[in-house]
Amino acid sequence: MGRGKYKNKPTGKRQFSTPEDILAGTSTRPRTFRQHEAEHEEEESREESDEGSEEESEENLEKRKGTQGIIEIENPNLVKPKSVKARDVDLGKTTELSRREREELEKQKAHERYMRLQEQGKTEQARKDLERLSLIREQRAEAARKREEEKAAKEQKKAEARK
Repeated sequence: MGRGKYKNKPTGKRQFSTPEDILAGTSTRPRTFRQHEAEHEEEESREESDEGSEEESEENLEKRKGTQGIIEIENPNLVKPKSVKARDVDLGKTTELSRREREELEKQKAHERYMRLQEQGKTEQARKDLERLSLIREQRAEAARKREEEKAAKEQKKAEARK
């Protein structure tokens, strides 16, 4: 049977070992580092269980990442997760806000206060806006009066021209 275009790929020749072969040790695949380490840890846990030290078994229950399992470090900044049960929760307790959250709330309150004063016309900016608006209204009223006068003058001229 033809192999087609890709002849040098080894994917067709792969032989996967079964779990029975791995356990029996007859597998052609080499054991990985993780397997060796897992076996080593199992042997240590068996030895420790024979000794019966409770403190060491509690430490082994906690999962440790990286070098934490090897080196014991007392980190004062390390925050250990605290699990709080539902019955122990104090609903009356107020939580303190962080500085950023507090500043954000103060900023929002100040803006709301300023907008209320702005609506009432008590701020400098509101006074200036109101003065500007009154000037614009006066100018528009004058322009409307002039248009009316011009319109009336044109009608009079038309009426005189007809006579």
